[in-house]
Amino acid sequence: MTSLRPATEHDQSAILDIYNDAVINLTATFDEQPRSFDQQLAWFQKHGNNHPVIVSEENNLVTGWASLSPWSDRCAYDTTVEISVYVHKDHRGKGLGRKLLEKVLEDGRAAGNHTVIARITTENKISIRLHEKLGFQSIGTMKEVGFKFGRFLDVHMMQLMYI
Repeated sequence: MTSLRPATEHDQSAILDIYNDAVINLTATFDEQPRSFDQQLAWFQKHGNNHPVIVSEENNLVTGWASLSPWSDRCAYDTTVEISVYVHKDHRGKGLGRKLLEKVLEDGRAAGNHTVIARITTENKISIRLHEKLGFQSIGTMKEVGFKFGRFLDVHMMQLMYI
């Protein structure tokens, strides 16, 4: 049985493993070098009250995570957040991404955020469809803004407004 809960510092190694696998193998992130544990811990510690980080857990193992991060460091953007979700490669295709997104969006609403931004490579059709199902609307595509695995990549921008 899968459970969802707020992430702790103790979860950062598992979150790091899932993220670094994406860095090495996917275009879901434009990072090209795996993070160190210290970098991961610093990332986690920057998440304040309106920037939740949650994990999914099965049999005491972290199977995925989702977060809301600051969109910008300028104070006028304090209630605008960027969403991220990553699922362990052995647990994809089981609806876990949707559960993580729903929970982090719920927590973000409760924290007083106003709008959520998603940046998704255009080739990640599954993620785009999932975000659409959760109420995100397309706000445009940035052409060839990322370069990874020897090719330029487009990024589809999506937005969800809390009502």
